[in-house]
Amino acid sequence: MDPPPLPTTSWAVLGLLSFGRELTGYELKKWAEQTLAHFYWSPQSGEIYRELSRLEGAGYVAVDTLPGELGGRRRYRITPDGEDALRGWVARTPLPAAFRLWLGHLQDPDRLRDSLRAARAAADKLRAHAEADALTLSDSPELAHAVLALRLSARSHAAERDRLTAALTELDT
Repeated sequence: MDPPPLPTTSWAVLGLLSFGRELTGYELKKWAEQTLAHFYWSPQSGEIYRELSRLEGAGYVAVDTLPGELGGRRRYRITPDGEDALRGWVARTPLPAAFRLWLGHLQDPDRLRDSLRAARAAADKLRAHAEADALTLSDSPELAHAVLALRLSARSHAAERDRLTAALTELDT
C-alpha cells in the first residue's frame, strides 16, 4: 500500500524521530534547530505539533503520555510502519545532499554514496558551465557584472563539489 501523500515537512519531522529516540515536541524543536535548520527548515513549535498529529493519524508516530502537571508530557516515537514509509520516501525522493546524508542511516550505504557522487558530478558540471559562460561573455564590457555573477556561481558550485568530496571521504573513515 502506498503511503498517504505528506508534505516534506511531515517527512522531516518523521526523520527527526528516526534516530531511535522518543522525544517531546520541545525536544523535537531543539533537535531540528541542531540539525535541520542548517540545511532545510527551522520549524515553529506549532508546525511540529501539526505534523506530529498528521503522522500519528497516518500510523507513523506513536505517543506516550507521561504523568505530570497539566496532563503530562507527550513523548513521540516512530512506528515500524513510519520507519518503512520514511525509508521508501528517502529512496524515491530527490533530496538535497545534506538532507539525504542526514537520513543516511535509513539508506543502503552504496546507494547513499552513489547519490552523493551524482550530486558532486552535477555541481562540477554546473561549475564548468558557469565558467564557460563567463569566459564567453568576458569580452563584452557592458556584461561585466553578469560575468562576475557567473564567476561567483562557478566558485559556489566548486565549493559544493568540494564539500561533497569531503563528505564522501568522511563516510569512508
